[in-house]
Amino acid sequence: MNDFDILVAGGGNAALCAALAAARAGARVLIVEAAPRDYRGGNSRHTRNMRIAHDEGNNILTGPYPVEEFLDDLLAVTGGNTNKTLARLLLEESNDMWDWMQEQGVRFQPSLEGTLSLGRTNAFFLGGGRALLNAMYQEAARLGVEVRYDTEVVDLDLDLESGEFRSATVQDPDGQSQITARAFVAASGGFESNLEWLEESWGPPARNFLVRGTPYNRGGVLRLLRDLGVDLVGDPKQCHAVAIDGRAPKFDGGIVTRLDCVPFGIVVNQDGVRFYDEGEDFWPKRYAIWGRLVAMQPGQVAHVLIDSQSINSFMPSVFPPERADSIEGLAEMLGLDPVTVRLTIDGFNAACRPGSFDHTVHDDCATDGLEPPKSHWARPITEPPFYAYSLRPGITFTYLGTRIDETARMIMESGATSPNMFAAGEIMAGNILGQGYLAGLGMTIGAVFGRIAGREAGAHVS
Repeated sequence: MNDFDILVAGGGNAALCAALAAARAGARVLIVEAAPRDYRGGNSRHTRNMRIAHDEGNNILTGPYPVEEFLDDLLAVTGGNTNKTLARLLLEESNDMWDWMQEQGVRFQPSLEGTLSLGRTNAFFLGGGRALLNAMYQEAARLGVEVRYDTEVVDLDLDLESGEFRSATVQDPDGQSQITARAFVAASGGFESNLEWLEESWGPPARNFLVRGTPYNRGGVLRLLRDLGVDLVGDPKQCHAVAIDGRAPKFDGGIVTRLDCVPFGIVVNQDGVRFYDEGEDFWPKRYAIWGRLVAMQPGQVAHVLIDSQSINSFMPSVFPPERADSIEGLAEMLGLDPVTVRLTIDGFNAACRPGSFDHTVHDDCATDGLEPPKSHWARPITEPPFYAYSLRPGITFTYLGTRIDETARMIMESGATSPNMFAAGEIMAGNILGQGYLAGLGMTIGAVFGRIAGREAGAHVS
């Protein structure tokens, strides 16, 4: 049978939340997932937590995180570049996502030491992203949701004026077929794995990017929607990009490739000089800017330099750091000019003013007269042995996406609102994230707008 109430493109958190909400409303739902079953779930496979608003702590969340504080944090990292109506809707609806996700079989656990100090603001999934996906797929099966793997949407049939969806052509290992449905939910991620598309905006440096997540997020559905007149929002160069271990694989390295050591040392580029304030703010609020910063450096590479005072102050890395008994020796290991690196270190050390080091607060350890400054957590790098990690830009997901309204319905270039096409997750994240990122927010966007899309699609077809 190729006729359903609702067709969902994608197989990650957003898609599953949409499918579950629609199925609970009585709809017959089909999920088509481009990846094989063993790689199902998109970037959700690699996640650990979701940021949610809540009015009080519990046995897992260590304290309250009210909507207004959440909104202040979002506005700060985006510089106000967000749809404030949709942003407030996102945060208010996140308030009951804890209970709703548990109804879908998801379980939570307290945050662990070294997890970006998110115990108050973020709910961590027991077992991580794979356990989250397994629980939701199990619940989807119980509700009668059909799932087809290795199945990609390659064409869409819709009324170009109104944006009404009629059918989709899908490609699977047996060939192409047509699926009709009374509503369509696009939850198929961004285009970060499509290096050719990234290169259109970034130029040749895009070839040096590493992709933290799934190689299946190539933006095929987004291109189809764009070409059929769906209005897009966001800058194609804006994305969630983190500075990750330069030894990570080209695709699918996941969250373990991230390095949390930047605030504890200095970062230099291939020329051996610093280029940004490593202590600007707490790492959960600033870690996501560093992928873009490294992407703008020569060769799209940078290096964190730390000493023995700090080597045990952050989450241990998967790959061990480079180690040497002298700064010059460390520079040579990294292929940097030892004289320049020594001058950079000496200049930094001389600019560090005395203070009380405390990485849990905005401490008074800062540089004086140095450009760029280090605003907090600045300690002279003097204690051997010395350590270094090389960094590459690790792109997680892109922000260019479909414009939507408060019901998650897509808006056409003509200004018309599609009666039966919805979007959730990374494919519409640009409505919320014009720039910047907050840890765990991608999962919030996927879960909240997935639930809205499924709820609204279910109401439409009922």
